[in-house]
Amino acid sequence: MSEELAGGKLRLDTPAEHVARLAITNPAKRNALDQELLDAIASTVAGLDARCVVLTGSGGMFSAGYDIGDMPEASFAEEAEKLVAHPFAHAIEALESYPFPIVAALNGHAIGGGLEVALSCDLRIAAQDVRLGMPPAKLGLVYSHTGIQKFLDVVGAARTRELFLTGRNVPVDTALDWGLVNAVVEPGALEREALELAQEIAANAPLSLRGNKRVIREMLAARGALDPGIEEELVELRRACFTSDDFREGVQAFAEKRAPRWRGR
Repeated sequence: MSEELAGGKLRLDTPAEHVARLAITNPAKRNALDQELLDAIASTVAGLDARCVVLTGSGGMFSAGYDIGDMPEASFAEEAEKLVAHPFAHAIEALESYPFPIVAALNGHAIGGGLEVALSCDLRIAAQDVRLGMPPAKLGLVYSHTGIQKFLDVVGAARTRELFLTGRNVPVDTALDWGLVNAVVEPGALEREALELAQEIAANAPLSLRGNKRVIREMLAARGALDPGIEEELVELRRACFTSDDFREGVQAFAEKRAPRWRGR
């Protein structure tokens, strides 16, 4: 039995004992992440007690990232910052702090915020035809230091620079080489393989699952700790981008499928 959440944009079911599965089902927007969907992910994950959770997409897409296409012109900067700073952060924190492992089953492309959602899960298994990418440089967006830290932890500085400074999407085989994903399978086998992995994890000792996930998280957090003054500066750098001409132009150019005309301000 499944449950429809967020106006049908998120589906919850329990495909196996001690396993819960969340599927993003917003195909009209390429599974883009809006406030209602992000709030539903945060609240639903916080209420689960499964020993392993599978997070996946639908309609041939994992997630195209933030849904900033329909924001009102008059309050564009304010609404964009609110979406990224609050509901997105809450959803990410819910995934990272969930006491048991979460497996991202990438049935389709994972772009921008969608890729960060995947990296906030403990393991990632991807279909063969998937592409992954971080397009902030093509949108005039300064990404959060906490988000970039995830990429540094997973793929290191050189690959993080390549992702964020070029804005290119990478094929799944490259993502596997880099460590962005843990395994690649044929598209028709993804659902079965992800469920088998989740069942294998859920069969392990609950105390070990909770304890080891907590230790890993805290060790990574300690390594990425910043001086408070530097952290405040990075937060302000990101906040300022939302009111920049370049960010507005980048989003508009993307929507109009044309090359952006950058002004550097």
